[in-house]
Amino acid sequence: MIDIAASSCALRAEGLQTSLGGPAVLRGVSLALHPGWTAIVGPNGGGKSTLLRVLAGLLVPQSGHVMLKGRALSDHGARERGQHIAWLAQHEMGETSGELTVRDVVRLGRLPHLGLFAAPGPRDDAAVDAAMAATECSDWQCQRLHELSGGERQRVLLARALAVDASVLLLDEPTTHLDPPHQVAVVRLLQRLAAAGTTVVSVLHDLPLALQADRLVVLHQGRVRAEGPAQSTEVHAALVEVFGGALSIEQIGGRLTAVPCL
Repeated sequence: MIDIAASSCALRAEGLQTSLGGPAVLRGVSLALHPGWTAIVGPNGGGKSTLLRVLAGLLVPQSGHVMLKGRALSDHGARERGQHIAWLAQHEMGETSGELTVRDVVRLGRLPHLGLFAAPGPRDDAAVDAAMAATECSDWQCQRLHELSGGERQRVLLARALAVDASVLLLDEPTTHLDPPHQVAVVRLLQRLAAAGTTVVSVLHDLPLALQADRLVVLHQGRVRAEGPAQSTEVHAALVEVFGGALSIEQIGGRLTAVPCL
């Protein structure tokens, strides 16, 4: 008999233990990530970005393993992994100071499909156009990256990840540098991608935005303290606990939000 839950799992982490030269950063983390939007939340220093890097295959855990579509992530070649997993790092702004245009940068998302030397074809151009349209950066496609504001560059980098057209999207703080209207636009974009069957996994410090995801993973001191639907009272209780009672989760205007306890 086929295990439906297992067969729909795009990315699975089992018993991840990771250290970055000091105390353990991840302590036995296990997760099953399915199509939909999962937000990883928790206090600073809890291991959120490290977990995302392990899931992306950019950091090898000291123990435990990651499975991509039922196969060990390590069994996928770099190019194959790049076709299935798109990645947006938290601190990429310093990497955008060259003479590349916006379109050049977004087109880099097609490298896992093209390789280093193949010329982009109609399918690649269509993916680039769609990614720029989704992040509202088409109007500056001929501008250089260093000519843009921080928020504009962030939208270009997000477009580059989208241009991969991967089934798994790993985003570390995708709303960094964005003003409120564009934060809302990104949330709606992630919701659309999730509804279309993409496995979206994002690290977010902004809890009101994170609470719009389908599922939350509460990570604290390298351990998963709770996981479940964004509406889960267990998840809400864990959030209040790991943030030391500094907030409450409330329903305002039909939406969940985090309210500081001043």
